[in-house]
Amino acid sequence: MEEKEFPKAGSTGAIKSKLSGLYNCSFGIIKLALGVCLLPFVYSATRAFLNEGLALDKALATYFFSGVISFLIIYLFVYEPAIIYVRGQKILEAIFRFFTPLVKVAPYLLPIYTILLLALYPLYAIFNKSADAIRIFMPLFGFSIALHLVFSAKSLRSKQGDFLKSNYIFGFSFIYIINIAILALGFSLFFPKYSFVNFCNQTFALAQAIFTAVFKQLFL
Repeated sequence: MEEKEFPKAGSTGAIKSKLSGLYNCSFGIIKLALGVCLLPFVYSATRAFLNEGLALDKALATYFFSGVISFLIIYLFVYEPAIIYVRGQKILEAIFRFFTPLVKVAPYLLPIYTILLLALYPLYAIFNKSADAIRIFMPLFGFSIALHLVFSAKSLRSKQGDFLKSNYIFGFSFIYIINIAILALGFSLFFPKYSFVNFCNQTFALAQAIFTAVFKQLFL
């Protein structure tokens, strides 16, 4: 009777390893393609956010961007406030600990400090009805959103095994779009001239124009 030959354990492990590598490679290419498709929305969301910002008082826009610039100066030349970002992540992990799918995603996706400031401003404005209320919060909005975006980008970029940087390109593009949309929604609630609907319409219209132009260049 002929003896059957069974694959060796080491051989089986090698096959599984190759299949896992092939899966990761294929999934990485798909995420890279999706990330590239999100780039027009990154641009269009930025343009739409700034276009709607033109409806605001120039002083308010200056206050907001002073917060952004202040963070960048501190981050680049003084101190990296990573501990603030990490503590914000811990807060979100505690909030979503009962909803497993969001535990790992929410700390990167949601700008917790910006959301808290957007929630606190109406309460603060009740007790301080002067124009100083929004002047205090606008720099904080800019500082907090810059903090979240910079450290989210840094966290994604430092991850090991990121094939073709697909996780970084896809993940940060998605995070950026969501963060800008959250900020636009908050501003639309505070400022009558700032329209979240217009922001969304402009974002999709600009992105569609980019996709159409690329399609014509490639296929027509």
